[in-house]
Amino acid sequence: MTGAAMTESAAVQPDDVRIIRALQIAPRASFASIAAVLGLTEGAVSRRYRRLRAEGVIRVAGVVDPGALGQSRWLVRLRCRPGSVTAIAHALAKRDDVSWVALGAAGSEITCAVRSRTRKQREDLLGQRLPRTASVIDIHASAVLRQFAGGRGHYWAALSGTLTPQEESMLGSEGPPFTEIPVVTRDPVHLTPGDEKMLEALAADGRASLVDLGQAADLTPGRTSRRLQALLRHRVVYIDVEIAPAALGYHARAHLWLRVHPSAVKNVGRTLAQEPEIAFAAATSGPHNILATAHCRDLDELFEFTSDRIGPLPGVQSMEISPLLEQIKQVGTLVSGDRLVEQRSTPARR
Repeated sequence: MTGAAMTESAAVQPDDVRIIRALQIAPRASFASIAAVLGLTEGAVSRRYRRLRAEGVIRVAGVVDPGALGQSRWLVRLRCRPGSVTAIAHALAKRDDVSWVALGAAGSEITCAVRSRTRKQREDLLGQRLPRTASVIDIHASAVLRQFAGGRGHYWAALSGTLTPQEESMLGSEGPPFTEIPVVTRDPVHLTPGDEKMLEALAADGRASLVDLGQAADLTPGRTSRRLQALLRHRVVYIDVEIAPAALGYHARAHLWLRVHPSAVKNVGRTLAQEPEIAFAAATSGPHNILATAHCRDLDELFEFTSDRIGPLPGVQSMEISPLLEQIKQVGTLVSGDRLVEQRSTPARR
């Protein structure tokens, strides 16, 4: 599956896909730099990017990794009473510490990721609010133990091959932006009030200029640049390139809940990370010890992918395929009708 085949949508043209791939590699690169690599004019790149963003195909945003702050991440499955699931899902999606909100299981199940930045915030949601919600029948929460794929759109490998290796190198690619490391650091970073303001500005626009970030954090452009690089280097924040898969022809999405022999978890997770269909893969606690998210063109492709390439992997003992009926929120962006929505989430109560 290569980028050349990803032009089914009438709204997304081949040069659009090349621009999206360039942003995955260098999300804060200037339009002039991208234009020089792709052989386009700066104006053309700027217009195409703004159109893709306005149409909900792409969004670039800064996302805080709670692991750098010493906090764990959790994947949660909620089974709800009929008629209540949509309201609960949308309420969760409004929280800034909840991402990847999706509906499945014929509309009776919600899956989401909890990315609380403090232990108190996480315990309030998982230990108090959700259990006390009358419409919630059952809660299963799993801790993320190791992440194999995800963290930035670059890891959705379906776009690999869109640009040549030389073009990727010219954009400054130094290999994958995500490496397999402990999900919670042993030496957490402590944020300053200026850091918080800068992160808020990046959440609204991951391509915000140093001048704009400096104004938000009350810093000079030089100090802003140094602090931003420090936050990126310590993985406090990463610049996420969010893509609406349906805009590129991928209409079948599913969570794959795998039971894998403990000795094979690392190998299976690393294999999944190389598959073009996989956008996210992580080892988790609980009876299903790997969760992966797959994007396929249709259900037939999903069937072929899971039966021919995932099922036969050594160590895979069982697999639950849970098709997603509706995506409510991606990493930090609300979704409506398979398109990204330019709307900020509201802060979670602390």
